Amino acid sequence: MVVLRQEFIKRFKHEPVLFRSPGRVNLIGEHTDYNKGFVLPASINLEMFFAIAPNASEKCRIFSYDLNESDEFSIKELKESEKRWNNYIIGVVAQFIKGHYKIGGFDCVFGGQIPIGAGLSSSAALECGIAYALNDLFRLNIDKLTLVKMAQKAEHEFAKVNCGIMDQFSSILGRENNAIMLDCQNLDNKYIPLNYTDDYALIIINSGVSHFHAISEYNKRIKECQTGVNFINKKEKRKFNSLRELDLDLIQRYKNTLDPIIYKRCQYVIEENERVLEASKALENGDIKKFGALMYQSHEGLKNLFDVSCKELDFLVDQTKTNSNVLGARMTGGGFGGCTINIVKKEFSDDFIKEISAEYKRKFSIKLKYYLTQIVNGTNKIF
Repeated sequence: MVVLRQEFIKRFKHEPVLFRSPGRVNLIGEHTDYNKGFVLPASINLEMFFAIAPNASEKCRIFSYDLNESDEFSIKELKESEKRWNNYIIGVVAQFIKGHYKIGGFDCVFGGQIPIGAGLSSSAALECGIAYALNDLFRLNIDKLTLVKMAQKAEHEFAKVNCGIMDQFSSILGRENNAIMLDCQNLDNKYIPLNYTDDYALIIINSGVSHFHAISEYNKRIKECQTGVNFINKKEKRKFNSLRELDLDLIQRYKNTLDPIIYKRCQYVIEENERVLEASKALENGDIKKFGALMYQSHEGLKNLFDVSCKELDFLVDQTKTNSNVLGARMTGGGFGGCTINIVKKEFSDDFIKEISAEYKRKFSIKLKYYLTQIVNGTNKIF
């Protein structure tokens, strides 16, 4: 944070206010959020930091410290930027303008430790940090859930990713040492304490394969899921709004007439929703072994039914299956690259990292990055 503050003062010649916004890991429940299903995310100690202050003008001057790039736009003329990263910020500002909230121009320097394109929600952390900061700086008194929804819409409209609400929800509303059991249909939620941390570590492993190229595939999966819902509606002459409202018995009636790919997508989402419910109960009951087994099942579904894994992620998960010190592993995030999460006996964490790093380097000639993960509070003002 010190370096961001110094950079801000150097560039803009006045004093900033400092904020932080975390990325997230989804413990289980992938691609269920935009299907109005269940998810189990947590905010993590890979974070985005902001030095930001009003500048008494209509201009917004932004500097990305990590990319060493700057951009500028006016709140009176919001349009997409050629710099992809700034569209997340412009998108958030657009939501304030659309909501008739009174904001002015601002200066901002931001940066952080969240790896870009790794499925740990660097985009949501950026959106949520800006939304939270503008709400505070301009004394708008917008509640946190409204900020979550504004950040989600920013991603829809300016980043062109039709994401569910999970990433933004967990970034703003995360709680230290707790996962969030979130119902994406009605936004009912509860915090589930993660009581395994004395004995087990949650280790994130970055495959080094970026998922930037997968935005079109992500949006394609959304359309495929809706195609399944539309098909069932026509056959049943009913109005189901999402896959959340379907069950396996219903879609199995049409297995022979439903497109095989669409059937697989529906099967995965319905089964994953059930896994999230089971996983939440397992955590509440302290049954971490059961939780680990459900993680493996989730990955198999993502690999074989939803087709969003890749050979690097599959290799990382497969390597853990013969390691008795690992209780569970799965890809996390949208897929097509990014990270796996692993629940590992804490005393064997170093050995696990050394072994899997060596095997991965031998197989793919890629040096692994890993993160010993802590579950932290959501977005907040530092000072």
